[in-house]
Amino acid sequence: MARRGRPGLPDGMRQQVWLLWKQGRPASEIGRALGCKAAAVRGVLAAHGGIAPAVRIRHAAGLTLAEREEVSRGLAAGWSYREIARRLDRAPSTISREVDRNGGPRAYRAGRAEEQAWERARRPKASLLAQDAELRKLVAQRLALQWSPEQISAWLKLEFPDDETLRVSHETIYRSLFIQARGALKKELCAHLRSGRTMRRAKSATKASRGGIVDAVSIRERPAEVEDRAVPGHWEGDLISGSKNSHVATLVERHSRFVMLVKVNGKDTASVVSALSKQVQTLPEALRRSLTWDRGTEMAGHKDFTVATDVQVYFCDPKSPWQRGSNENTNGLLRQYLPDGTDLSVHSQAQLDEIALRLNQRPRKTLGFRTPAYKLGECVATTA
Repeated sequence: MARRGRPGLPDGMRQQVWLLWKQGRPASEIGRALGCKAAAVRGVLAAHGGIAPAVRIRHAAGLTLAEREEVSRGLAAGWSYREIARRLDRAPSTISREVDRNGGPRAYRAGRAEEQAWERARRPKASLLAQDAELRKLVAQRLALQWSPEQISAWLKLEFPDDETLRVSHETIYRSLFIQARGALKKELCAHLRSGRTMRRAKSATKASRGGIVDAVSIRERPAEVEDRAVPGHWEGDLISGSKNSHVATLVERHSRFVMLVKVNGKDTASVVSALSKQVQTLPEALRRSLTWDRGTEMAGHKDFTVATDVQVYFCDPKSPWQRGSNENTNGLLRQYLPDGTDLSVHSQAQLDEIALRLNQRPRKTLGFRTPAYKLGECVATTA
């Protein structure tokens, strides 16, 4: 029997796909949760442009599968349409139409009749843009000018205040772009959207931003001694990324620009916090004062880091990498040793320590051409 709901997944699993997608889960994670390939999940999502289809409900007056099975048994037993109708408390015309539209008395099968009934019930309503050529043309022209669907919807109301036929919501425009079965707007117009997406994403997915770290302490609350770089022991941190989902944590001391590189097993917060904690615990207490990080969720476990090291973590404002200027500059220097696009996981901690040593022994203009190692050693000697 042909299976409804292609591509690839049975109805029950497809419903779970949409449930998890609405929660903002990516296709790869949905695939792992359901025990199927991410490609199969993406196939289900792409077929509807990332927009969950309406739940199909059986018409109250339609025959049920149990009734269709009774019709099939009655035909096999040689009953007349009237006899079958009487037993099911249905009109004889209902039974005759049911049998005729599904191959006649000899070819009728309950399962296939049930499947075809669901297929016939689809009958999608033509979208507003598919029905109105003038409106479709206006929308397509503005999309080609990089207007957003919301801007187009508002503009139509202002430009044609007296023409109620030239009205379309931004949601309808998105659906016409993402659900190509509607046949209204060409898929190429998706390229003019600011996001460039070809599927609708769940609102909950956009809420999972990099700023969503529980109890994050803002960089604006850092002590003044951090800002003027007068006291050593205040660090800036970040992750640099390579191919094959590989990462290395970088720590830069603000006063001396001294660098430490930390091998991490993954980008998840448990791996990053654990590796950083072990590295920072090797420092003298005088060099463990604060750490400033960006809004990356790899430091979502910052409380565990503070408990382990007694180092307070401060977080930059969203999209403000310049607030960790020393770290950003050092990351640029590091690309001479750890080129962009290479697999960083191949470097052992000993090799990373060697790279950090080479950086720390390079003269820096901002330090009067002293080296970070010299500057930090000077500070530690003075403190001692």
